[in-house]
Amino acid sequence: MTEATKPTPAAPEALILEIAAKHFFIETLETRNSDRLDFHDVAVWAMRAALEAAYEAGRIAGAKATLAAATACR
Repeated sequence: MTEATKPTPAAPEALILEIAAKHFFIETLETRNSDRLDFHDVAVWAMRAALEAAYEAGRIAGAKATLAAATACR
């Protein structure tokens, strides 16, 4: 499959991959059955930044859902 014909991952999956790529420089989160490709050394500050990004994404999604529910009740 070429890059153009790959199916687009679901939004949460795409966000998780985006965070992994940005903070850990990981191309995919798929298992590739290779220690060199599946295991990565990660600095604690990179792990912290990735966890903060994931937390913030969840907080924003929750706020949007709460706002949507509040406006739907009116």
